[in-house]
This record gives sequence, structure tokens and C-alpha cells, in this order.
Amino acid sequence: MRIDELLKGAYERLSSISETAQLDAQLLLAHVLAVSTSYFYTWPEKDVSVADIDRFDSLLARRELGEPVAYLLRQQSFWSLDLEVAPCTLIPRADTERLVEVALSVLDTNKANRILDLGTGTGAIALSLASEQPKSTIIGVDLVAEAVTLAKRNAVRNQLSNATFLQSSWFGALEGESFDLIVSNPPYIDPDDEHLSQGDVQFEPKSALVAGNHGMADIEHIIQVAPRFMKQGAYLMFEHGYDQSIAVRKCFVEAGFIAVESFQDLGGNDRVTIGRLK
Repeated sequence: MRIDELLKGAYERLSSISETAQLDAQLLLAHVLAVSTSYFYTWPEKDVSVADIDRFDSLLARRELGEPVAYLLRQQSFWSLDLEVAPCTLIPRADTERLVEVALSVLDTNKANRILDLGTGTGAIALSLASEQPKSTIIGVDLVAEAVTLAKRNAVRNQLSNATFLQSSWFGALEGESFDLIVSNPPYIDPDDEHLSQGDVQFEPKSALVAGNHGMADIEHIIQVAPRFMKQGAYLMFEHGYDQSIAVRKCFVEAGFIAVESFQDLGGNDRVTIGRLK
């Protein structure tokens, strides 16, 4: 079967379950054939082998069940990085790049900063900061051992040696450490949120998504404990849900933080909130 014929059938199969059916199909076929998607516009008439058609069909069947393309490809772009992804942790999303941008805006680029990423997952935030702050030291921690191993592989994959990763329940393995900046994209979804059964998130680990107290429990815990691990004048910042900024700012203020402020994502929703230790 020709490439253009194969893709046409794939678009039709995926159109009912994906708003990006054409892109999904192209990415999956490009993965199978080990080519870039531009190849399809140059050589649409090329025949695809039976073996490759079978592999493509298998991936399409999994996508039809809703499995995220990033998990099917086992990779995702984030910031300037190419990251390996796996079902043990969240897929890095474009909205989280806003957290990286805000972090870079408050850091003193003339010093070697010490930065902590809580709940690092793939290492996306930690490694993005490591790539932009080569003089700084970044530590990423995660409760899930498989995620820590994955983040370490991503550091090697992107040739970044100034980021290290540890298994830790939040600050549990960090006694005696202090940081200029602490960043986190913690679980912040209410356990009863209907979106947990929709789209990509239904395939992602609930432990990385869901928190008690209407999604605020982990954020509240981190704000209470973080000052013990922060240098004077250090910043703490979170990614959070689009409707949580008021609650997060209230927690910061009640804990004695100053310069509390929220920042919007590309969709115009409050997505990142920061506070500074007095």
C-alpha cells in the first residue's frame, strides 16, 4: 500500500477520537518508517512493506483506544529537549514550559544557583533549567523509582551533567540541603474531577495527578515545609490548575511568603504562582 493511501485510512480511523488525527497518524507512521513527517509530502507514492503496515496498524489500534501518542512513541519534545517518556509518569506538556520561563526570570544568572525540582517525573523542568543554567546545580526528586531512573536517562540523552535525580517523598531525602529556587508541578487535580476519565490523563498515573483537599493537599504541604530548605530570599513556585491561583496565593501569604504573584499560560489562564521567602 502507498504512503498516501495508508495515511488517508489512518486519518479516517482516528478522526472520531482525536482532534489532531492527521498529525497523530503522521507521527506514528514516521516512527514506524524512521523518517520525518516531511518525507510523506515528498514521497507520497512510496509503497510500505507488509511488516511496517502491521506495526502501524498496531499503533493505530492503541491510539483508537485513547492511548497518548507520546506513550506510543515513547518520546516528547519539551523546551529545547527531546525526552523519553513512559507510563510511570506524566507526559510533559507545553503549559509547563511557563513554569520554566518564570523560574528563569527570577534567577540571578551571574551566580551558581542551587535549584530543586519536586516531583520531577521525566526530569523535564529540571533538565530545562539545567540547559539554561549551566553554572547551576539542579536536583530533581520523585517518589517513583522508575521515574527517577527515567529522568537520569533523559539527562544522559540530552548531555546534561549539572542535574542529578533522587528518589524522595518531597523533602524526605534532602535534610541539610538549601536552595535558591524550588519548583514543582505537583499533583493538583481534585479526585472527583470528571476530566480524569477523559483524553490522555486516563492513561497517566493517578498518583502524579490527584491530590486531596480539592487538589490542594500537596501544594499546601510543600508551602509549609519548604522554608526549611530555602535560602534567605529564595523563591518557591508551582504549576497549578487554572482555577487554583487564588487558593495558592492565599497559602503563600498565610505561610509568610512575600512577592506572591501568579502568571498566565498561553491560554490566558493563571498557571504558575510564586512566592519569596522573607
